Amino acid sequence: MPTWMLLEDETAICNMILAMCDLLGVGGVAFKLGEDALEWIAEVDNGLYHRELPELALLDIRIPGLVDGVMIAERLRKSKRLRNIAVVMMTANLLTAQEEQAILTKSGADYLLHKPLPPLRELDELLRELVRQAKKSGDSPAQV
Repeated sequence: MPTWMLLEDETAICNMILAMCDLLGVGGVAFKLGEDALEWIAEVDNGLYHRELPELALLDIRIPGLVDGVMIAERLRKSKRLRNIAVVMMTANLLTAQEEQAILTKSGADYLLHKPLPPLRELDELLRELVRQAKKSGDSPAQV
C-alpha cells in the first residue's frame, strides 16, 4: 500500500486527510509538530525506520513550534532516502504570487495547495500525478 506523509497541526484537518488517505487506499504517517517530523526523517536516514517509505509529503506551511513546513520540505530534499518524494505545501493563508514562488523555491516543493482542499477526486488525481512526476524525475524535484 502506498504511504503519504502528513504534517498538519489542526486535529480536524489531520483526521480528515488521514480519512481521505484511507478511502484512497493510502497509508499515512502523520505529525503535528515539525520537530517530530525532523526526528522521524533522521530515523529514516539512519535506517531505523522499517516500514514503507512515503511517496508523497503533504506539509502545512505554518505550524506551531520552531520548525515549520518549509523547513521540513527543505530537510526532505536533503534526505538520503526521501529526497525524491513528491512534496506538496499546504496553506490556508492568502499569499501573494511572490510569496508563493518564494515558498516553492526555498522548500523545493513540487506544488502549493490552498485550503480548503479541492474535492476528493480532483485532489487524488493531482497528488497521484505529482507522485508520478517525482518518480520519473529521479534526483531532482518536479516543477509544476
